[in-house]
Amino acid sequence: MSLLQRFQQYISDNHLFSRGDTLLLAVSGGVDSVALCELCKQAGYSFIIAHCNFKLRGEESERDAAFVQQLAQHYKVPFLKKEFDTAEFAEKNKLSIQEAARELRYGWFAELLNPAIGPMLSREQSAIHDSRFTIHDLELEGQHSVLPTVLLTAHHLDDNIETMLMHFFRGTGIHGLRGMLPKQGHIVRPLLFARKQELKLFATENELNWVEDSSNALDKYSRNYFRNQLIPLVQHIYPEAENNLAANLRRFADMEQLYEQALALHKKKLLEYKGEEVHIPILKLQKAEPLHSIVYEIISDFGFSAAQTEEVIRLLGSESGRYVQSATHRIIKNRRWLIIAAAQLEQAQTLVIDADEDRIVFENGALELEQLKNKNVQLVNDPAVALIDQGTLQFPLLLRKWKKGDYFYPLGLKKKKKLARFFIDQKLSMTDKEKVWVLESNKKILWVVGLRIDDRFKITESTKQVLRIKLMNNG
Repeated sequence: MSLLQRFQQYISDNHLFSRGDTLLLAVSGGVDSVALCELCKQAGYSFIIAHCNFKLRGEESERDAAFVQQLAQHYKVPFLKKEFDTAEFAEKNKLSIQEAARELRYGWFAELLNPAIGPMLSREQSAIHDSRFTIHDLELEGQHSVLPTVLLTAHHLDDNIETMLMHFFRGTGIHGLRGMLPKQGHIVRPLLFARKQELKLFATENELNWVEDSSNALDKYSRNYFRNQLIPLVQHIYPEAENNLAANLRRFADMEQLYEQALALHKKKLLEYKGEEVHIPILKLQKAEPLHSIVYEIISDFGFSAAQTEEVIRLLGSESGRYVQSATHRIIKNRRWLIIAAAQLEQAQTLVIDADEDRIVFENGALELEQLKNKNVQLVNDPAVALIDQGTLQFPLLLRKWKKGDYFYPLGLKKKKKLARFFIDQKLSMTDKEKVWVLESNKKILWVVGLRIDDRFKITESTKQVLRIKLMNNG
């Protein structure tokens, strides 16, 4: 099969895009992106060319921009260009030059794919400012009213081999070992099947011109060092190293699918969603294997790093109230549960109370629980104390913030009342209402904490065992 036929087959096999899509091609002017343009042209796809000038190589950067503009004119397609002060952006945001360039270009590409800025593609504009950078000399060659729907980059198989090796030496899991995917969101890499030499040969056979980036020869960039130094050294010992690594990429991609399937089963068994929180039973989690990987894959969805995995595992044997925090979430040990809650919540918003619990700390203070015989009970007129017929309870109890639609049967009444109406009757302020918690058993509210118990749970002459619950306020 020719390179063009393999290109079309790869797009079809991986469902990368359809004939009706308008493609946004990220074109640097190098042989890879030039070959991508020609392949898209020969395959009959509609495309737009976008070029980033990072202002890092002086006159060479200007040469590349002019060349890509001429390329767009040759193909009679729209041309978009954006200039960046990459060095300043990198310094300001404490990034490497490579990281800064990546963030800038993908930020711009995301804007171009956003329908909200579609008018940019239908008329000439210049010096458009936003909060982060400036668009200079945005030009449109020809008429093109259709917005781009996918971004195509010219990453090829050699790039993917280098990416896998860089991930491996930096430290990674199965996701890093499988390298780049053909499609991630709106980013499509339709050349991952092809070797660099194949693209060069295609460009030569089709009499294409391209420009060379002199920085590709500099080993100060990690990728260049792998490309120019490390891989050639390995090939002295293992001549087929690159072909073997390419085969490994395919194996690792298959392994990742199996890994994700197994992980989904573990998550289904372990994670219980309660409102905005995730509850994990500790006993079940401790039996899960391999524990380290399962814990990491669960917590990484909430902003936790691999380094925090051990901290979370140590929580399993710690006392209640201990927690580990990421930038966005907390994982709190609560008796026999781990609770993942948003960090802005000072405490988890649903706490589980087991039958043998004698104290539970929450946002408003603490609840102290004591079991008494009915004959030892002295009735008190104190809203901070709840005397409950233990025979009416079903454990575990849940302590949570009240929510709209909640109702209970206030002590002394035989008809239910919504908490919202009860608060009005009690003349609670908006702030006071926001602080109200309820204690429930088997989905029935037994106590509006600090205010009133439910009539269905009151002690009677036939009560044998009483649960005395006292609210100890903060301060």
